Amino acid sequence: MSTAIERPGPDQTCAYCDSAIFDHDPVCVRDCTDDCGSPTYFCNYACLSSYIDEEGLTVGEACEWTPK
Repeated sequence: MSTAIERPGPDQTCAYCDSAIFDHDPVCVRDCTDDCGSPTYFCNYACLSSYIDEEGLTVGEACEWTPK
């Protein structure tokens, strides 16, 4: 499983608020349980936290982690 990614471009926007990520403190998130997929960028942890809450990612299977 490869976790290498390329640096996002200067115009990359936040997946939650659409702000330019490099105007803030960017966070990159990937789901590496299924070929790592494409990275999702957030401009800061507040947007990531809000996204997690709104998507209901803290309930059910989404909050369980099984290390390999």
